[in-house]
Amino acid sequence: MRPIATLLALASLAPGSLTAQRPDSLAEEVREFVSVDTAVVALTGVVLLDGTGGAPRSGQTILIRDGRIAEVGAAGAVRVPTGTRTMDLHGHTVIPGLVGMHDHMFYTAAGGRAVQMSYTGPRLYLGSGVTTIRTTGGRAPYAEINTKDRIDRGLAPGPRIHLTAPYLTGGQGGGSMAVVNSPEEARRFVAYWGSEGATWLKAYTDIRRAELGAAIQEAHKRGMKVTGHLCSVSFREAVELGIDNLEHGMLTASDFDSTKQPDVCPIAGVGEMGQADPGGETAKEVIATLVKRRVPMTSTLAVYEPFVANRPTKDARMLQAMAPELRRSYLQLRHEIDSAGTGPVPEQALLNAMAFEKAFVEAGGVLASGVDPTGIGGALAGYGDQRNYELFIEAGFTPAQAIKIMTANGARILGVDRRLGTVERGKLADLVVLKGDLTAAAAVIRQPVVVFKDGVGYDSAKLIASVQGRVGID
Repeated sequence: MRPIATLLALASLAPGSLTAQRPDSLAEEVREFVSVDTAVVALTGVVLLDGTGGAPRSGQTILIRDGRIAEVGAAGAVRVPTGTRTMDLHGHTVIPGLVGMHDHMFYTAAGGRAVQMSYTGPRLYLGSGVTTIRTTGGRAPYAEINTKDRIDRGLAPGPRIHLTAPYLTGGQGGGSMAVVNSPEEARRFVAYWGSEGATWLKAYTDIRRAELGAAIQEAHKRGMKVTGHLCSVSFREAVELGIDNLEHGMLTASDFDSTKQPDVCPIAGVGEMGQADPGGETAKEVIATLVKRRVPMTSTLAVYEPFVANRPTKDARMLQAMAPELRRSYLQLRHEIDSAGTGPVPEQALLNAMAFEKAFVEAGGVLASGVDPTGIGGALAGYGDQRNYELFIEAGFTPAQAIKIMTANGARILGVDRRLGTVERGKLADLVVLKGDLTAAAAVIRQPVVVFKDGVGYDSAKLIASVQGRVGID
């Protein structure tokens, strides 16, 4: 076993120093999932959504050389060198690798089940086309440090990971979260986890303004950033304190609760806040504040949908991946919610959240996305990221807009957009090959064939097959 000091030193390396991971550096446990390991590869005949938000382009060729995108262009405009492995992909779509901005390495489900996903999580993410994640709150931070280390060293398959410290909250009891009730405690927490390699912090519902402000100031001194799933502090208050990102959107914004008192999380829940008018004055003021201060927001629609009655929440792939006892408990809970005709989250609340996010983007806001594989277990790593795309289309975004949200915007928030997030010459070759035309059918997002990370092509089907029946165990 490597000394913990060595692991922490490795983890503390900022993801900004990204270099391509080459096939010959991968352990056999990883190479068994590799389907394309040639140094020079041409993907021809594809429909391309490049992540920039530009219009889709058909008949495109993408040339990959030594882990990077060497050329992109129409057929005939890209010179394919002799000896190149050419993959005829007519009838396929290529998008950038997805950037999951709320993609935990733990999973919670019905009945109080909570497990670390050191095995299933990385494989599900990568197999689903997610090549970069931000953990956005850790419950077992050293397990995540070690998982990141194994992936970075080529010992396990998975996405590149941006580490977030354990949750930071206030009040009297935080379970596995850190509880801070003074600015000094907040600063000490940030200093410790900054030295351990975390690049982000996640503030949680009961943190107060004084502690959140101190945490943000200390984080910024150390080159770290702060996001939050807030309640005691409103979105507008957090923006004034200098927060870098806000999670979940309208359904956690206590700005919408008229009974809100300073530093107190109101009793009203998601359902109540979701009944607010997404086009009303409060919504306009919240959006204007975020846009003016350039604070991005992370959408997690996929984790809310399972709480809504009679939505499409029984994806066969998801059920097959679950451990049998977990599958039974999930289906029982789904039956109860659907039979009742209403769930903990009213459908109108979900639709309002979609409308709020659409208005935010239309006003110039930067929206990213993530699955948040928690709640009652219906949002699985990777699969939930894919589901977000379908929900964005339902919300009225175009395919090009949705892909930009899920790729380039996340890379921008993480500060790695010069290296990845779009399909452009010189960037790392993080690409997803989808079977079908994504611009014609949203469900094509569920059909990755090959997922390229650093120009190495991984067999999506093999990665997914390796976790069947294990979600909810490890």
